[in-house]
Amino acid sequence: MAQAVIFDADLVRRYSVAGPRYTSYPTAVQFHEGFDADLYRRHITISNDELIPAPLSLYVHLPFCHSLCYYCGCTKKVTNNDSHGVRYLHLLAKEIVQQAALFDSDREVTQLHFGGGTPTFFDDIQLEQLMSWLRGGFALDKSPEREFSIEIDPRTVDPARLQTLADFGFNRISLGVQDTDPEVQHAVNRMQHPQATLQLVGHARRQGFNSVSIDLIYGLPRQSLASFEKTLELVTQARPDRLAVYNYAHMPHMFRAQRMINDADLPSAETRLALMELTINKLADSGYRYIGMDHFALPDDELSRAQQAGHLQRNFQGYSTRSECDLIGLGVSAIGKIGDCYAQNLKEIPRWSAAVESAELPIWRGLSLSAEDLLRRSIIESIMCHGKVDFVAFENRFELDFSDYFAPELSRLKQLNNDGLIDLDEAGLQATSAGRVLLRHVAMVFDQYLPQTATDPKRFSQVI
Repeated sequence: MAQAVIFDADLVRRYSVAGPRYTSYPTAVQFHEGFDADLYRRHITISNDELIPAPLSLYVHLPFCHSLCYYCGCTKKVTNNDSHGVRYLHLLAKEIVQQAALFDSDREVTQLHFGGGTPTFFDDIQLEQLMSWLRGGFALDKSPEREFSIEIDPRTVDPARLQTLADFGFNRISLGVQDTDPEVQHAVNRMQHPQATLQLVGHARRQGFNSVSIDLIYGLPRQSLASFEKTLELVTQARPDRLAVYNYAHMPHMFRAQRMINDADLPSAETRLALMELTINKLADSGYRYIGMDHFALPDDELSRAQQAGHLQRNFQGYSTRSECDLIGLGVSAIGKIGDCYAQNLKEIPRWSAAVESAELPIWRGLSLSAEDLLRRSIIESIMCHGKVDFVAFENRFELDFSDYFAPELSRLKQLNNDGLIDLDEAGLQATSAGRVLLRHVAMVFDQYLPQTATDPKRFSQVI
């Protein structure tokens, strides 16, 4: 999927509806509380018993922040009481012991990600202790090929602290920037100096980080084309390896923090459309490849290489590498993927804490995937990650006649073909240059659960 992207505003307008982001399939909407810790253990046993068990990926959720960003929809706890964080870490240590005991000790952790919240809410001593607990429970990869990443708030990190994080074993970082314009920063309650932030990119490279990613958001209050173009220019001058440019989903009915935003300050639908077009064109001109959805990467970045090699995946952090790994979620609300299941931890800190204190796995809900789910997940991931579906490959893999099995879906795909989103023939489908920004809509055709949830704007964000 290396072809250029063409932004067709009329096509995007026509297909801009609410729909899943497909960080999983089935999506979290289908998770249910009938999936419990016993089912989770069974899936781990099956995974351990594989002839060649999959390597492991760890996601550690650290939900604390010192200040509230109004746009945020993450599971978080805003506090200046550091004792809350201390208690959380001690409970996390208990959960690490509980989870590690379930997996064969020779299963190496090749991928690790600290997300939040703000992981750098915790000081260096606390993060070093957390890494020590993880090393005590799991076989952490020590090779240069490992992918150990941490999300950082640039306001909490200086060059000396970057070196400390590198010493802990992290070799990738993600910087939260969102926007460099002071007006926009004030409107979302996240003030930070752009130059000091962007200088961290160079410092990180010199201190051995293999990949530096920057997060931006378009559609924020008081954002304009001129202001966001300046943000893009500043950021691309710093030359991060990856950029995640998210479409702000204003859903105050779901996220209380967003009620602090003045609706009148939000850009119009037409301005948001123009902001996305600006982003795609500007980053392409600066040498970034459009990976899909909201992710961009330099051609030699591992994300680009994974897509070219066919190893790209979607998970709950967006686009990611290491699709072969089993993913273990640690901490409140964290989601794991073990074999043919998804499992999510309890979402409220008091309930998660009580479960861990009682030496129980803090599983809240999840899903055991059916054969049908696995088939459709493979198709949807192929669309979202590679912009194509090879019908013959799926026929051979799943022993079915694609045109017969998916006759209703192929009928609906004809309209997308006629509108120029895809090229469709008997051998398969391929997203066009214009259709690459609408991969979610192509994937929705194969989502058997979507008619049950419809395209509810209160449940899903807009495709654009």
